[in-house]
Amino acid sequence: MSYNITSLNELAAQFERLPGIGKKTALRLSYFILEQPPERAKRFAEALVNAREKIHFCETCQALTDEDKCSICADENRDRSVICVVENPKDIMAFERTREYKGLYHVLHGAISPLDGIGPDKLKIKELMSRLADGTVTEVIMATNPTVEGEATASYISRLLKPMGIKISRLAYGIPVGGELEYADEVTLSRALDGRNEI
Repeated sequence: MSYNITSLNELAAQFERLPGIGKKTALRLSYFILEQPPERAKRFAEALVNAREKIHFCETCQALTDEDKCSICADENRDRSVICVVENPKDIMAFERTREYKGLYHVLHGAISPLDGIGPDKLKIKELMSRLADGTVTEVIMATNPTVEGEATASYISRLLKPMGIKISRLAYGIPVGGELEYADEVTLSRALDGRNEI
């Protein structure tokens, strides 16, 4: 009979379900939890349960929050005339790290992908349209990913917004800082040329 601890195996199996976690890492994390004082392990478990129970979509922008409105939508100092449309809540964090953007956001929770069975009805597009109805927003920045799905989504939403007379802009894509031109693909170089600025 081989050495087997059912509870440890179950814990490792749960860790292994997380993205980027393989068998060895899952087992290492499980042993780490077991080496902690019981109170710390309990706090970890409670944090998981609390996060899952309390975090939900912001009623305005569809980002994640544990309040009715997220801290960005609740901030009266944000520019309410601009909405940046992103695919996922974690995209907001990337923009906020720049400390440059002062407007609001709207999270679609995905991108149009017919092959994966994701049509416009599966995204938070209706919620975006209702936010634009009162005429406060004058510009929508399409910040979906530079993928086929992201481009299709940006194009679809842009067509919906055109009749509303709202300015629609798209993020410029190009050569990353520190990158070398010889390694850039044709699409990236084309985007870099299109998004060039005067110096």
